[in-house]
Amino acid sequence: MTDDMTIQLDGEEYVVRREDATLRVGRRTGGDVTWLDDVDTGALPGEARSALESGDTGNTSLVTALRGIVEAEVKRGG
Repeated sequence: MTDDMTIQLDGEEYVVRREDATLRVGRRTGGDVTWLDDVDTGALPGEARSALESGDTGNTSLVTALRGIVEAEVKRGG
């Protein structure tokens, strides 16, 4: 996948981009994206990886995984 996907999490909009074995998670600010975190896709549950591959942004497993990534970033103070 080379295109960015937009996912709604708890009323906020996030951008995800897959680059090889890395998932980048960010937020759109104006016309730019501020990247919050890079995660090894191998750390995601199988169902979340499959949803990422197919572009299924509504998949519960993918949404849950992304929510965890975002919450970890908030706790780190990003």
